[in-house]
Amino acid sequence: MAVVLLLYLVAEVAAVWAVGSAVGILGTLGLLLAGAVLGSWLARREGARAARAFMTTARAGRPAHNEVTDGMLIAFGGLLIMVPGFVSDLAGLFLLFPPTRALVRRAWLRRAERRMAAANPNRVIVVDSEIVPDDQRHPIIEG
Repeated sequence: MAVVLLLYLVAEVAAVWAVGSAVGILGTLGLLLAGAVLGSWLARREGARAARAFMTTARAGRPAHNEVTDGMLIAFGGLLIMVPGFVSDLAGLFLLFPPTRALVRRAWLRRAERRMAAANPNRVIVVDSEIVPDDQRHPIIEG
């Protein structure tokens, strides 16, 4: 984890240095400020959209795991936008745009499902309020 943080800091400094060399100090500060303003507006808009989608799904009685994951990714993207730097701004924008966020959401949910399956290898099936270990089949189900 420390290596990842160090690599992130080096990439962030290199990006700011490169942009600063190309457009100057005032241009770099302007780009950083514009990224923060654009990102906060986009995070607010996408956050409101995700909240409406969550409410619609919850009222319909359907599972809202996609909407909850979207809300979490939007919040994380908004946080990344507020961190000064171009690498974090790009990562935050990546999470705020719906098409790229959908890619991250699918990967995140797939990973969570694999981790849950690995954490609980001995499944338990509940049949008629009776707890039955997965290796002992219930006579009604075997049919």
